[in-house]
Amino acid sequence: MSRQSAVHRLWQAARVCLLVAALAACGKSPQLAPLAPDAVVLAFGDSLTHGTGANALESYPAQLEGLIGRRVVRAGVPGEVSATALARLPGALEMHAPKLLILCIGGNDFLRNLSKAAAARNVREMVRLARERGIDVVLIGTPEKGITVTPPGFYTEIAETFGIPYEGKVVGQVLRDSALKSDPIHPNAQGYRLIAERIAALLRDAGAV
Repeated sequence: MSRQSAVHRLWQAARVCLLVAALAACGKSPQLAPLAPDAVVLAFGDSLTHGTGANALESYPAQLEGLIGRRVVRAGVPGEVSATALARLPGALEMHAPKLLILCIGGNDFLRNLSKAAAARNVREMVRLARERGIDVVLIGTPEKGITVTPPGFYTEIAETFGIPYEGKVVGQVLRDSALKSDPIHPNAQGYRLIAERIAALLRDAGAV
C-alpha cells in the first residue's frame, strides 16, 4: 500500500469517527447540573403551576417535591399572561435563589387570543434571564386553542436554541382526558400527578436528580 493510500484510508476512518460522534451528540438529551439535596427548584407559571382544580398539596409542584426529594417552590399565579410573568420573574429568582427553574407559561395568552409572537418573545426572555444568572431551566409547553390541544412550535424552538430539556406533551395529554381534568382547562389531582411524574422522569434523564 502506498503512503498516499494509507493517508487516504486514515482520513476516511477519521471522517467516519467524527460522523458517528456527531450523530451520538445529536441524539443526546440536554443535560442539567445535579441538584444538591438542599437545592431549591422554582416552579413558575400560571394556574397550571398554582394547582387550580386541586388543593395545594395536590398541585404538580407539591407532588414533584415528594418525587425528587428537593424543595419545590410553587410560584403560579392564576390568569397570568406571559408579559406579566416576565415582569414578575426577576423578583422571584432573587427571592428564592433557585438552582432550577421549571417554566410553564403561555396558556392564558392563547386563551385571550394575544399575540403568539409576543408570547414567544416573553418566554424566550424568561429563559434568558434565568440562564444568565446561572440557573438551569426546564420548559413545559402549554397547548394553544384548537382540536389537537398541542403547544405551538415556538416552545420547541426556544428549547433547542438554549439547549434545555423540554416537555411538550403532558399538559395536552391531561387536557384531552376528562378523567384527568377538574374543568375544561385545568387538571385534577390525578392530572397534576401525571405532570409531576413526567417532569420527575425528565429531571432524572437529564441528570438533575
